[in-house]
Amino acid sequence: MTYPTISHLIESLTGFFIPLPIQTFGFFIVLAFITGAYFIKAGFLQLEKDKIFEAISINNQKNKIEIFFDYFINGLMAFVFGYKIIYILQNYSLFSESPQSILLSSEGNDLVGLGFLITSIIYVYYSNNKQQPKTIQVLPSALSWNFMFIAAISGIIGAKLFAVLEDIPYLLQDPISALFSFSGLTFYGGLIMGTICVILYAKKHQISIPRLADVFAPALILAYGIGRLGCHFSGDGDWGIISNMSNKPFLFPDWLWGYNFPHNVIETGVKIEDCIGKYCYELPYLVYPTSLYEASFGIIAFLFLWYLKKHISIPGILFCIYLILNGLERFLIEFIRVTDKYSIVGLELTQAQVIAILLIITGCVGVFYLKKKENANEFI
Repeated sequence: MTYPTISHLIESLTGFFIPLPIQTFGFFIVLAFITGAYFIKAGFLQLEKDKIFEAISINNQKNKIEIFFDYFINGLMAFVFGYKIIYILQNYSLFSESPQSILLSSEGNDLVGLGFLITSIIYVYYSNNKQQPKTIQVLPSALSWNFMFIAAISGIIGAKLFAVLEDIPYLLQDPISALFSFSGLTFYGGLIMGTICVILYAKKHQISIPRLADVFAPALILAYGIGRLGCHFSGDGDWGIISNMSNKPFLFPDWLWGYNFPHNVIETGVKIEDCIGKYCYELPYLVYPTSLYEASFGIIAFLFLWYLKKHISIPGILFCIYLILNGLERFLIEFIRVTDKYSIVGLELTQAQVIAILLIITGCVGVFYLKKKENANEFI
């Protein structure tokens, strides 16, 4: 079944509809990041236990630019919260149905917003002026949530930018929805942007990039799988081509081979008979539920990588294997997904397949290089 919002899921399970401003896709994205952060911290703790990661010195003094952003970010968030909170409470019914329409509107309370802004400035001022040591010693595991926060924010920005670049006509037609909706996130955009920002943060704190990459590898593939569950259960349009039910394997249930995504969140297809209100559409044909296939692969690949990490001693190889697995999965799944194809050196490939090929090559070269480097070091 498809559940556009968590309220629809609760109603399906209990029979009671509780209006909550939580979209199913957004819920699974948050769940993916929380789960990923848990296993990243577990990876850090294991490396600390093995004496591979040790305490690092961190400059505890903020420069003028950091202090400015401290005031700006906290002040902005406090003002927006105060500006919107009264309006949200007064229009909660609409907010629960369409949070974006309320949050992106110009309606709000200037006075309450200003009050929250002033409170935030006072709090930041006293926090920054407390007597603190210039440097502190922390274990890398204490920074695991920082890494995940950076990966999350930069990943979502990268995923949205790649998605927008893939569909310029949609951006021109509805720029607000294209830029600020939770649907339409491109995984590889998030992976590229997130990787760059995490590497920069790791270099700042002198943390081994290969070791860090190995810590991230299982968590990334698991988070990817959980995110794809959000795609499936919300019906966000990330589905496959029309399925051929006559070729269905004997052991496959019908819904796993062909699904029409009733009540999908993007309201695509034909209207469902006797359905009233929003989300009353379903596809007029059965399609491959590709996001469910990808979710299953992500969970299985996570278990494989989590097992494999105990048996690999060369830093960086686990991440290279992750790149190969991720690239193979995405290259193959694209053949039955609905996506634009481009003619490249005589082949019809999607943008994701091109990136997948590059990931596979990078992973294979990485494994070869790291093993060769390790063997060379053994004879020094």
